[in-house]
Formats: sequence, C-alpha cells, structure tokens
Amino acid sequence: MFINKVKAACAAFLMCVGSTVYAQNFKVVLDPGHGGKDPGAMRGNYVEKKIVLDVALKVGELLKLDKDIKVIFTRKTDVFIEVQERTKIANREKADVFVSIHVNAAKNTAAYGAEIYIMGISKNEANLDVAKRENAVITLEDNYEKHYEGYDPNRPESLIGLTLMQEQFIKQSIDLASKIQVRFKDDVLRNDRGVRQGPFWVLHSALMPSILVELGFISNKEEGEYLNSEEGKNEMAKAIARAIREYKKSNSN
Repeated sequence: MFINKVKAACAAFLMCVGSTVYAQNFKVVLDPGHGGKDPGAMRGNYVEKKIVLDVALKVGELLKLDKDIKVIFTRKTDVFIEVQERTKIANREKADVFVSIHVNAAKNTAAYGAEIYIMGISKNEANLDVAKRENAVITLEDNYEKHYEGYDPNRPESLIGLTLMQEQFIKQSIDLASKIQVRFKDDVLRNDRGVRQGPFWVLHSALMPSILVELGFISNKEEGEYLNSEEGKNEMAKAIARAIREYKKSNSN
C-alpha cells in the first residue's frame, strides 16, 4: 500500500538526514528521461530519449570539470530504467540534487519554451497533462500494478497525497529550478515558461532537492530543430551546468 511505502521512505530519510552535509563531494544525479523501449515524446526525427541523453551526458562532462562535484547518471546509454529505480539511485548515492531531464510535446505546435517542475500539488490542467505523460512510462514496467499499487497513471493527481517526502526540500528545489530558468533565459534566450508544480512519480520519493526539466517543445518546428541540434544541446547543457554550480556555491556557506 502507498502509506506503507511512505512510512518506509520516511524511515529511510531519517537515516539519511545530514548525510550530504558531510559528503566530501557535491553529488549530482542526472536522470535522462525515458530510454530503451520507452522513446518518450516523438515528432518526426526528433526523439526525446536521444535528445535528453545527449544533453545529460554533456551536462555531466561540464560538471566533472569541477573537482568538488561528483556526477552520477541513472543511465548513460539507451536502456530502460524503471521510474522508481531512478530515485532509488539518487537516494543510495545520498545525492545533493536530483535533476531529471526531458523534452516536451504538445498538440499546439505553437507552444515553445522551457519549464521546470518540482513535486507538488497542482490542479492546473496543463501541469497535470505533463505529469500524466511523464508518469505513463510506468505502464511499460513488469508488474507495474504491484509496484505502484493504487496509483492510476491516467490520474496523476492520485500522487498528490504523497508529496510528503519532497515538502522539506521545496525551497531548495525552487532555488535550483529558478537558477536554471535564469540561465535558459539569459544565456540561451529561451522562452521562460516558469517553475511549476506537478505530481511526478520520479520526484516524489527523492530524499534531496529534485526537479524535472522540460527543455522545450519538439512539437514546435523551430524549437524542435534547435533542441535536436548539437548547438542546441551544447547551449542547454552549459546553462544547466552553470546553474548547478551556482546552486552549489550558494548552498555551501
């Protein structure tokens, strides 16, 4: 049952509190969304799982230039990783931040711009639609009904009661998300769609500040072309890496 999972997660949290304070390195877990049998959003030749993996790897290489930062990937190749395993990796590593990277798609091909989500309650239809699409990946997992007992991927708001684990990290999550949005807007001149809240399964049990980044819309002709280009991937990766460094610096005092 969900409540048992929450209790177990809370117990694990109590064991992990303060662990990152004493960590020698600032640990960043980068999570390229989707992978393997789950392509994510697709529009023509633009495939989410490929774009976000390229961007995440580039972010990782940039962060590794800082000897005080340790980078952990949930995947480094085109493989399928269960949603719950992604956060478990971050918890096992006692990460300081968890960053899940995605691209968006919409029926409205005029939609464009970057938006970043933190775990939280939302009744906004657009936010719930994004959460529904990202959470739907669990249906590709074996025995997902057992692993996610009581959760309906068609009703992402059923996760709203499980925001407990992230409530204590809201301020830090917003801080990290806001820093990345500033870099997207100022450094890469992307349209700023803001920092939002949504019931995302991949964020809810993380024992650290956690965000889900939507780089932009591959359903938009111009933005899709940009995000699929080496230039676009490099620029977005530089913006994310710079923001993470800024977050690390501001939280090291």
